[in-house]
Amino acid sequence: MKVAKFGGTSLASAEQIRKVCSIVTADPERRLIVVSAPGKRFKDDIKVTDMLIKCAKKFLETGCAEEELIEIASRYQDIANDLGVKADMGSIVEADLRKRLSGNIENNDKFMDSMKAAGEDNSAKLVAAYLKEKGYDAGYINPRDAGMILSDEYGNARVLPESYGKLKNLRDRHGIMIFPGFFGYSKSGEVVTFPRGGSDITGSILAAAINADMYENFTDVDSVFAANPNIVDNPAAIPELTYREMRELSYAGFSVLHEETLEPVYRTGIPVCIKNTNNPDSPGTKILTDREAKNGPVVGIASDKGFCSIFISKYMMNREIGFGRKLLHILEDEGVSYEHTPSGIDNISIILRENQLDGPAEKRILNRIKDELDVDDVLIEHNLALIMIVGEGMMRTVGIAARATDALSKASVNIEIINQGASEVSIMFGVNGDDSIKAVKALYGEFFK
Repeated sequence: MKVAKFGGTSLASAEQIRKVCSIVTADPERRLIVVSAPGKRFKDDIKVTDMLIKCAKKFLETGCAEEELIEIASRYQDIANDLGVKADMGSIVEADLRKRLSGNIENNDKFMDSMKAAGEDNSAKLVAAYLKEKGYDAGYINPRDAGMILSDEYGNARVLPESYGKLKNLRDRHGIMIFPGFFGYSKSGEVVTFPRGGSDITGSILAAAINADMYENFTDVDSVFAANPNIVDNPAAIPELTYREMRELSYAGFSVLHEETLEPVYRTGIPVCIKNTNNPDSPGTKILTDREAKNGPVVGIASDKGFCSIFISKYMMNREIGFGRKLLHILEDEGVSYEHTPSGIDNISIILRENQLDGPAEKRILNRIKDELDVDDVLIEHNLALIMIVGEGMMRTVGIAARATDALSKASVNIEIINQGASEVSIMFGVNGDDSIKAVKALYGEFFK
């Protein structure tokens, strides 16, 4: 039995949904199907999730969002009409949205999660209706009834352990099950969503729960590539990756999978295959526990902007017991998470995502570090990009760091930070954000050409 997840571009139009259903019905093992909300039909189009957010914000601001509501309902009705679905999807979606809008709006995050979840929920109902009318034994699965129980962290939920025991019963159901991605329910029965792009996470949870033979993640690319195709022309396709490699690449900017996707399948050892809805015969990229390193020591290069670094210096820092704990406690107290902490004997750098710091928060954190830790110096550097070179083969190859730093030097890219973990699966370089594209091209040229 396979779990297959289809992204927003795969559900954007009637033509795409026909492709999805053709893929599903071509393989009898594909019985648990996770769907996203309809995505963009063309470049300047708007995703349904963004339409729902706009509708919710308008309602919170004015108490009315009639135009936005009708526009969303019409989007679903247009798809249904093109599919030839007899069910009045426009009225179904409209009634659903009116019910959500009539809920309690005192908690904005709670209200917003309820509205955002409507995209996937109604997408699943539409796909199930189409398959049924085509004569297939198919049905919509309500995440609450199935047991998708999540933490009550609106917009950032995590699956609770008891979900797996409930969701495993889906394996015993008959027919094709259409399951909406991206959301579940708290223990108190409230709708809660994963972070944006969380339908990937739904698919992974379901694959782990039912002990699937494979988790197929259908998107709009043939495979995972060794570098961002928007930066590097015709980058090499990657036939196989390990979970660790994909996790590192996803964290550092690869947008093929949400970075939290792999945890459930990693823990159960279920293989993942990333495939293209528009080219389903392509073998795609498999993500496995182990692989043979046939394609060189470096498997991929990823980059992500939007970081900053807090540099802290204090003479004899290494002899001060509890310094690191006290530093991280300040960040915890301010509700800020960190990414990396490269350090020396008298200094340490804390790398953060810049979007966590507004002006007052930044000033407050820097002052607290200086006053509470009695440091010699503290300063912050903005506009950092993190570049990751990733590959299981790096741990058995001498000179990877030397090759990488030489390539960056030749490209006139100054390295602000360098960090390699004990696993040796990745090396991270911090560079000025303006140099990120140049850095990726230089590293790709070194390891793949």
